[in-house]
Amino acid sequence: MSIKENIDQINKIKNEAAVKAGRNGEDILLVAVTKTRPPEDLNAAIDAGITDIGENKVQEIMDKYDFVKPVRWHLIGHLQTNKVKYIIDKVSMIHSVDSIKLADEINKRAEQHNLTMDILIQVNAAQEESKFGITTDETEEMIHYILENCPNIRLRGLMCIAPFEENPDDARVFFAQVKEQYDRFSKIQHERLDFKYLSMGMSHDFEVAIAEGSNLIRVGTAIFGARNYNKTV
Repeated sequence: MSIKENIDQINKIKNEAAVKAGRNGEDILLVAVTKTRPPEDLNAAIDAGITDIGENKVQEIMDKYDFVKPVRWHLIGHLQTNKVKYIIDKVSMIHSVDSIKLADEINKRAEQHNLTMDILIQVNAAQEESKFGITTDETEEMIHYILENCPNIRLRGLMCIAPFEENPDDARVFFAQVKEQYDRFSKIQHERLDFKYLSMGMSHDFEVAIAEGSNLIRVGTAIFGARNYNKTV
């Protein structure tokens, strides 16, 4: 199937999952994850209706940025503090904020560019050692720190990467934990807290994530096929 056909199929599944959950599929943002994919694949996805692109690595954003049609870029992978400066004026949102140190650096660089950066806090609900993210117990402290100390950051919600399970239903409990936090903290009244995105679900588990409240899914393999690590930009 072509990239366009894959996107159409994912949108169909997304919309059906939303209806089952009593929601509107149009309210769930599909972010195409383009790790290792060349610019022509990104442009094909954009031509097929994709409005938001997610990259895991700063270097890939830098390599592709000038060769890709207008689109909203998201940094969804682990972000080192020394690389924030390279993408602060290129991305619409950073999904993977997992430390006070990183928040401070994002705030510093955003101030230098006279902008406010939208971020999500990455929550590692399963506390997997192989994944980044704060624990659910640390989320409230992180939120209050950012609101009190980072005037050039706007909190837009939470992000979760659940453990890979052969049966996606087995990840449901972790999605539910993060959704509970999302609902709780979205009630905070602050000019720089505007929870709009609960980023949960990837190619193999986004239907379950939608059932548990996700309104932003990050899909790569189901759009572009298996990653090709030998491709160069």
